[in-house]
Amino acid sequence: MRFTEWEPVYVQILDSFGFGRAGDETARDTLASLVTPFDRSRLAWENKTVAICGAAPTLGDELARVDDADVIVAASTAADVVLDAGYDLDLMVTDLDKNPETAVSLTESGTPVAAAAHGDNVPAIREWVPQFADEHVLGTTQAAPVGPVVNWGGFTDGDRAAFIADELGAERLVFAGWDFDDPTVDEMKAQKLAWAERLLAWLERRRNEEFSILDGRRDDIEPLP
Repeated sequence: MRFTEWEPVYVQILDSFGFGRAGDETARDTLASLVTPFDRSRLAWENKTVAICGAAPTLGDELARVDDADVIVAASTAADVVLDAGYDLDLMVTDLDKNPETAVSLTESGTPVAAAAHGDNVPAIREWVPQFADEHVLGTTQAAPVGPVVNWGGFTDGDRAAFIADELGAERLVFAGWDFDDPTVDEMKAQKLAWAERLLAWLERRRNEEFSILDGRRDDIEPLP
């Protein structure tokens, strides 16, 4: 996805949360100073089914959904669930807010990690990214891309994982561990889940694909352009 396509949606997200660009850009620049360009040819996902594992409490009960996938991507703490269940992980997507030690371990073993920069995670970037094995780090931002830091779309770890898979040519996306109505989350997280839902609805229209996790929900989702 080009930033010119993403930017109008990004502006809506900023307005919705009352966020400013400056924080995102500072975080992006911090990340850019700590990573090098990632060789995206390592993630050749054309014509493949990619499983996007979210971090909802239901993930452990839904892992059978990934059995037929060619590629497994996990958002945040979903990585631990996937690994503990004995599955191989192809990419972790994280903004470093919950289990950065897992991200460090994965890069040390050669598994790529997509690390996201945003307005309130500069301290985490400075602490954890230098501990990663650099060649296995894909730097991402929700602001304009700079240097080695890319923007392929996405806002939360989960929906960003789906946008990354789309960018890398995935033929089909399947989902496990998603709960847009999770009653245990706080108000901010609930708002983020609502945006994740909107973004996935936008992505499925762009892909001319229907994601099963949106079945029965589409009519109530405010569309994005």
